[in-house]
Order: sequence, then C-alpha cells, then structure tokens
Amino acid sequence: MKTLRIAALAAGVLLAMSQLTPAQAVTSPGLTGGGRHGPKYQWDLKPTGSASQFRGLAAVSADVAWVAGSAGQVLRTTDGGKTWQNVSPAGQTLLFRDVEAFDAKRAVILAIGPGEDSRIFRTSDGGKTWAESFRNTDPNAFYDCLDFNDQRHGLALSDPVDGKFRIAETSDGGQSWQVQSTKGMPAALPGEFAFAASGTCLVAGPGRTAWFATGGGDRPRVFRTSDGGRNWKVTDSPMASGAAAGIFSLAFRGPLLGVAVGGDFEKPTEAVKAASVTNDGGRSWKLVPADKAPKGYRSGSAFVPRTLATVIAVGPSGSDVSYDGGRSWTQFYDGSFDSVECAGHGSSAACWASGAKGAVARLAVKR
Repeated sequence: MKTLRIAALAAGVLLAMSQLTPAQAVTSPGLTGGGRHGPKYQWDLKPTGSASQFRGLAAVSADVAWVAGSAGQVLRTTDGGKTWQNVSPAGQTLLFRDVEAFDAKRAVILAIGPGEDSRIFRTSDGGKTWAESFRNTDPNAFYDCLDFNDQRHGLALSDPVDGKFRIAETSDGGQSWQVQSTKGMPAALPGEFAFAASGTCLVAGPGRTAWFATGGGDRPRVFRTSDGGRNWKVTDSPMASGAAAGIFSLAFRGPLLGVAVGGDFEKPTEAVKAASVTNDGGRSWKLVPADKAPKGYRSGSAFVPRTLATVIAVGPSGSDVSYDGGRSWTQFYDGSFDSVECAGHGSSAACWASGAKGAVARLAVKR
C-alpha cells in the first residue's frame, strides 16, 4: 500500500473528533506576499475548533465552504468561516478525503481506503442527514478523488484494478454511481497510482472533459477524457515520480490551460521537477524550471476567480502564487495547508485552503 495511505490511515485512527465551538476569524501576521505582476495575497485564518486533518475541501462562495477529513468529520460554514457546524455523517470514522458541494445544502463526500472503506455519501439538507450512494465491493479497488462537470455529471477515480484505473460515474448529482467499463482506459504502468492528497488528483472541465494525474511508477502521467470518462488518452509528464512522488494536483482554466503540481511528500521542502504546465488541454506538458517552481512539495492547486491566469498552490511547507498560468511561482506563505479550492462569481468569489490540525483559511487580497 502506498506510503501516503499508510500515514493517512494511521492518522485517522489516532485523531479524535473534537468539540466544535464558534471562533472569531483571525488574520495571522506575516502572511502577505505577491509581486509586481499581481496583487498581494494573504491567508485569513478561520479557526474551526477541530483537530482533524482536512484534505477534503469544497469552496462554494465567500460565505459557504465545506471541509472533510479524518475521523469521519465534515464541517460547514455559511458565514465566511466565523462559525462552523459539525455536519458529520452519524457513526462514521472513515477517512474523508474529498468533498464536492453545489451550494450550502447539497454536497457529496468521498471516503478512501481499500475495499468497502471507499464510499460516497450525499446530503441535500446541509448535512443534517447523509445517504450512502456508493460502496466499493472490490477488495483491489481504492478510490482517491472525485469531481463534477456540472450539478448532475461527475466521476470518481480508483487506483488500478487488473492493470487499469477504474472510473465510477454519476449522472444524477451523486445519488447513484456506476462503475464504467475499462475498455477505453489505457493500461497502467507498474506501480502507478493516484494520490488521495487534496481531492484534486481528478478534475472535471467544461462539457464532459476531465483529467486525472498519477505517480508511483517510473514516470508520472496525465489521463484525459472528452466523453465523460468512457475513453481516455494518456500523456507522459516531465515531472518527477517515485514511491512517494508524482503529480498530486491538477488545475485547469477552461479546456486548454492547465497546471500540475506535486513532488515527493516525504521531502516536503524539496521541489525536484515538481510543476508543469499545458496549453493544449493536457496533450503535452512543459516542465517549470527549478528556479521558477514552487519552493517545495505541493499537494493542492486552483485558479483564482476573476483572473486570467493566476494560480495558487499549497503544501505542508508553504503556499505559492503564479500570475502567468503556472510558468513561474512566488511563495507568499510558509505555513501548512493540504488543499485549496476556488469558486463563486463576482463579489461572492473566493479561494479557501484547508489542512492539518483543523486549519482552514480564506484568501485575502491586498492591492
């Protein structure tokens, strides 16, 4: 079993759900950054009162966000992080690694693990109740991440079974899931898998497009589909790969401009071939030179709303911003986050980050 999973499973057993209390939003000092090419950014911390590690994150707007993490915990805010509600599924101690939310009421969460530990739940009442909509029954499958093209169509990704990555598909907003045939899936490399690090190893784009990224083998790769996951094409990446290395996160601005970030999670302060960019929808990837790449391993990435090509990347050793679609990066924060997601329109647009020890923050701009 890959190292990240072993560490995550162990952490899930050791971490207990803490009592949640309303918390005043705090802006930590010394988190500002930026450059001559764009605005300065800082993380505005939003204390949750939780000790869980939140790798699952869904940004809906500046007011609404969901986080999902260890010990079966799911939290929701509807007031910009001033207060958080514990909306965890009753009686669950699963490792939640991804959450996708359509609004303040409707959300889908993914639990990871071998066999029946990989499950999907859905709520339509703000987390008051949850319905299990998918349970993996194949002991060789291990689901890592999921995403939606729209409010009905979504995909969930499993590591290879019988030599091929596996896709589950929904066309009713996550109420039901069907495992697709692997006839249109290229064969996996020896040792190849996806990383369940931030919920962005698979991302859905416009129409029925989607991409997922890998590591673990002798080279990382990016798979892409244009027909809702039935047929896939794959491209080698120039980034580094290994037992704990590869591409951990993808982000796309439309159908063509994309960014991949990663590295080796066992070496969080090193960034060896840890970022790449595409301008043709993932058909080819160009490595970001070391002097322009993020300063360490990065597990999450997202394009900033209302910008043409501004991207944020986060990891345990810091956060970076790129104003040029991922071709060059500047670190603006040296604290730890695992995930970053952006969403919303106009004044409601926002980027959120989440990570260990209950950490959640919202991106603030200082011009």
